Amino acid sequence: MSTVPRAVFFDEDDARAVASRLVGDGYAAQVERERLAGEDDDEDHPWAVLSDAPGFLLELLVDEYDGWLDEVGDSVSGADAPLPPALPDAPRRIKRPGGRSGAAGRDD
Repeated sequence: MSTVPRAVFFDEDDARAVASRLVGDGYAAQVERERLAGEDDDEDHPWAVLSDAPGFLLELLVDEYDGWLDEVGDSVSGADAPLPPALPDAPRRIKRPGGRSGAAGRDD
């Protein structure tokens, strides 16, 4: 699962300024309202800037405009999820000191 950093701001003007600055620098950026869990009132929801800009650039802008970075995981659908490694079909053989393994080569 990979994470995508988002720049989050309480002021809409700050979020729009960061987004326009990123677009001016050649990155894709969009502003959306960040939903807080359990909050019904839209007035107190912060603004999130989603962008393909590198994380260090977002960190600089977050520091400048008094926001924070929030990392969100990309969910992987069941069809795209990697398969787990195959399970072994037999126990592993343990090598014994002296070069012999198991009961093979024993002189009784």
